[in-house]
Amino acid sequence: MSREKLLKQIENKRNELIGIVANNGLNSPIAIQYSQELDSLLNDYNRLYIKKSSIEKSLVTK
Repeated sequence: MSREKLLKQIENKRNELIGIVANNGLNSPIAIQYSQELDSLLNDYNRLYIKKSSIEKSLVTK
């Protein structure tokens, strides 16, 4: 998956979560589900792009 596509999915899920929370409350089962889905997308982004970037930077500076 491309970085741009993953970022778009994160943005869409975040906007969906905001709407769900506004309509159903922060502790509603659906809000928790959407929050977990957003967490998963953010973890994917971190694993694919942030950690790799940090490792590459540390190798270049050594």
